[in-house]
Amino acid sequence: MMRFTGKTALVTGGNSGIGFVTAKLLIAEGARVAITGRDRAKLDQAVAELGENALGVQANLDDEAAIGALFEQIKGAFGSLDIVFANAGISGPTPLGGTSAAAFEAILRTNLTAVFLTVQAALPLMSAGGAVVLNGSVMRELGSPGSAAYSATKAGITGMAKVFASELVQRGIRVNTVIPGGTRTPIWTRGAREGATLDGTEQAFAPRIPMARLARPEEVAAAVLFLASGDASGMTGAEIVVDGGTIGAPWGAPIFRQR
Repeated sequence: MMRFTGKTALVTGGNSGIGFVTAKLLIAEGARVAITGRDRAKLDQAVAELGENALGVQANLDDEAAIGALFEQIKGAFGSLDIVFANAGISGPTPLGGTSAAAFEAILRTNLTAVFLTVQAALPLMSAGGAVVLNGSVMRELGSPGSAAYSATKAGITGMAKVFASELVQRGIRVNTVIPGGTRTPIWTRGAREGATLDGTEQAFAPRIPMARLARPEEVAAAVLFLASGDASGMTGAEIVVDGGTIGAPWGAPIFRQR
């Protein structure tokens, strides 16, 4: 099924993880897709893998000027935009008693402010029938120790998405959110978690997830594609949770099962 023939899309943070897989599936269904990333080598590798319908733009979206330049490039290449998946995000420990203002604000800048500015800058290229999808997280409500900034930004995405939906409904642009739980992506093996493996991470988390495994990025991407497509034409201000039951049925997790 080619739901995106003739459509153009932007996936921020599209050079790895959920963003990359979403870009791949959009292209497979007929879209032309711009992806962003900070790391030039990783971006080039992603574009090579995605093929001729991908446009790679190196951009640090923390920089307002870089956001402006990104949309100039998209305008030149595509002319207009049908879909925006604001996916770029970072994580990092911000425990009480051990966190600087700069470390805290860096996560807010990337995960919240840059998402706002990205959607704002995309609007001149979008028209009725357009779709915006934001990437949230179950972390907004889990109270996971040490994750104050990340969890706050993901709760913020949830609140902001509803405002965007209200503001854009008269323009015919829908805004929805995908809420992933733990997913098999490189975010688990970077930064403070350098040296960790995906398999090890999955083993550690599985007992707390009813489905006893991390989600595959393809499972999250499928929800993004649905929300971005005409199949979701009646939906705005809504969310799809893809977390193996983590927040919907937490007592189904292996740790709660009768021995």
